[in-house]
Amino acid sequence: MRTPERTFPADFTFGVATSAYQVEGGIENDWAEWERAGRLKEPHARCGRAVDHWSRYEEDYRLATAVGATAFRISLEWARIEPERGRFDEAALEGYRERLLKMKAHGLTPVVTLHHFTHPTWFHRETPWHQPESVEVFRRYSRRCAALLEGLDARVITFNEPMVLLLGGYLQGAIPPGIADGALTMKALENLVRAHVVARREVGEKLGRVETGISQNMLAFAPDRWWNPLDRALVRLGGQAYNHAFHEALSTGKLRVNMPGVATARMDIPEARDSAEFVGVNYYSRAHLRFVPRPPFIEFKYRDTQGRGLTDIGWEDWPEGFLQTLRDVKRYGKPVWITENGIDDRSGTRRPQYLHTHLAQVLAARAEGVDVQGYLYWSLLDNFEWLEGWGPRFGLYHVDFDTLERRPTPACDYFRQVATGRKLVAPL
Repeated sequence: MRTPERTFPADFTFGVATSAYQVEGGIENDWAEWERAGRLKEPHARCGRAVDHWSRYEEDYRLATAVGATAFRISLEWARIEPERGRFDEAALEGYRERLLKMKAHGLTPVVTLHHFTHPTWFHRETPWHQPESVEVFRRYSRRCAALLEGLDARVITFNEPMVLLLGGYLQGAIPPGIADGALTMKALENLVRAHVVARREVGEKLGRVETGISQNMLAFAPDRWWNPLDRALVRLGGQAYNHAFHEALSTGKLRVNMPGVATARMDIPEARDSAEFVGVNYYSRAHLRFVPRPPFIEFKYRDTQGRGLTDIGWEDWPEGFLQTLRDVKRYGKPVWITENGIDDRSGTRRPQYLHTHLAQVLAARAEGVDVQGYLYWSLLDNFEWLEGWGPRFGLYHVDFDTLERRPTPACDYFRQVATGRKLVAPL
């Protein structure tokens, strides 16, 4: 094993990440309906204007360049683009094109996500993911999105965290569409894989060779009771299903999930083989799994095993799992992009150290031959955090949710120092 590097190469990309619904504001989609139904942890929370990125996008691009970022991840909001099935909003398409061109003019390479959890209000009623027709409607949407990217040298993420969408929306019923059915979960999983394939094809036909992949939330897992064989089995099976099933389908064309009593799939999708140019990794934490003798047989918890203190959202601060995750994706033989990594730090004091310890794992992985090419911090701004509402703060920039003023946190200086100096230094 080589000695870990202390510097990032000149061609390594530092950037920031956002998603449309969480920052843009003024979006009517399935999540807006979910909020009105009182389905968040704070029943009265509403995303509403979010942090008004739709109007303040140039200000936010300047904030990104101020911390040394050269890439900016956004998502396109399907509900803006196709508010009614088959009707595309030309003004919304032109608005996104303008924003992407301005992003490029600010020296930021676009990293564009086609699907980041949200759907038009008609989607779940007319063409939900567990029905084959969903693949065709996503193909048509992706074709219109591809036209927005001409001449931009953008990197494309078809789906953000598809396993989170399935786990939360199809297995637990905790997020839209609110289904709790293992068999339908596996049908939806198959169609999401097929939707990725057709979306990638549409992007390629429009733009030529484009770096296209998915962004997969990947957790480190540990048995809650190290001595318990059932807990250890859950770690093995859960890690394979949650972290790797989608990546492996896009690599081998074989979709395999084996969670007895929960959900099982075994199918071949030959067209999915070698259908990603990069592996996108979102990493935040480690979870401990415990077998319980009732469906769904899994108890999921975060533990502060090292005395570092849980993050403010209640997750373990476990940078060691980041290195193991990056080692694990080396098997796919593709470049790796960290498409999200960040901490809910409401005081703003912990984030520089979090960045330091996690960037150190990136360098350690590179020293072991993992081709990590970029790191996108989640997030540029504090924003609306899904079921958690307005409590968490992941932003490099603190946002006053009343005035929408953006203010730098101490992590801005640290991120800028590393991104521009290319050297991993200890935070002051």
